Amino acid sequence: MNNLDTEMIVLNKAFASKEEAIRFCGQKLVDAGCVDTDYVEAMVQRDRMLSVYMGNFIAIPHGTDAAKEHVKKSGICVVQVPDGVDFGDEQEEKVATVLFGIAGVGDDHLALIQKIALYCSDVDNVVTLADALTKDEITGSLAIA
Repeated sequence: MNNLDTEMIVLNKAFASKEEAIRFCGQKLVDAGCVDTDYVEAMVQRDRMLSVYMGNFIAIPHGTDAAKEHVKKSGICVVQVPDGVDFGDEQEEKVATVLFGIAGVGDDHLALIQKIALYCSDVDNVVTLADALTKDEITGSLAIA
């Protein structure tokens, strides 16, 4: 995560739904040349199969295993959602304030998920990301991960 491009960081976004949030992350990966457009649909399908909400106010939208053919290069985007977006259902609210959209060549996605999960297991790190006022604050915070 040390080489996170500031173009892949978005501050102060709001989404009407988790699908809208996932599609936004996917489009960031498309725009960066990491994936083709079919990967975005696979990200939505992945969340339908098993929620991409990870706890501690984070979600990690990513594609299905079958979508690996649509990955051109590994990439990550970080999207800050101050008002949160609900990844839960009628029974349980699961609000994410920081989204990490990822795509990985081969098994890179597993390494990315592992690094993000480890870093975000400390809720103070999530608060730092959620409260950041600049992209540099986010890159500085994640550089230690």
